[in-house]
Amino acid sequence: MKPFTNFESRMVVLPIDNVDTDQIIPARFLKTTSKQGLDHQLFYDWRQDPNFVLNRPESKGRQVLLAGDNFGCGSSREHAPWALTQWGFRAVISTSFADIFKQNSLKNSLLPVVVPPDVHAELFAAAPDAVVKIDLPNQALTTPSGRTVGFPVDAFSKHCLVDGVDELGYILQQESNIAAYEAAHPAPIHTLA
Repeated sequence: MKPFTNFESRMVVLPIDNVDTDQIIPARFLKTTSKQGLDHQLFYDWRQDPNFVLNRPESKGRQVLLAGDNFGCGSSREHAPWALTQWGFRAVISTSFADIFKQNSLKNSLLPVVVPPDVHAELFAAAPDAVVKIDLPNQALTTPSGRTVGFPVDAFSKHCLVDGVDELGYILQQESNIAAYEAAHPAPIHTLA
């Protein structure tokens, strides 16, 4: 994983509540264990409409998805954040996320940003051409009007995102501490009677 750096971007606007993971990536595309190419299946059924937001040229290169309430509900497929990051999204902004989707996102370098309803409404009013700034170390979102709003991220996930490591990478960072502990606490030798 790449370290998560601060960035600014225009938003792709998806003003639909209760978007479930089967809408994000339909179940028929879950046969792969590779993340590569999943951007082509992102919102696949909706993209059959030529007017769908991801089909518009101006959506390319935007790194923030401004979603409706309760984004990522439904089943717990990890392919959903895979598809979103493969398309180029680094953050999704909503008033709420399904817990499993949120955890899968954090483990896959996609930042779920929870904002209060008034900030959410402000962003929808300013979008689509307005720019937001995301500062993960300070857990701050700066709106197009210059307002800075904090958002929650647990300390472990934040550490992993900023360092660009997954859970295994975090453990490997602790290798010298683990070795020192093991050396100071040798396993007892058992003898057979």
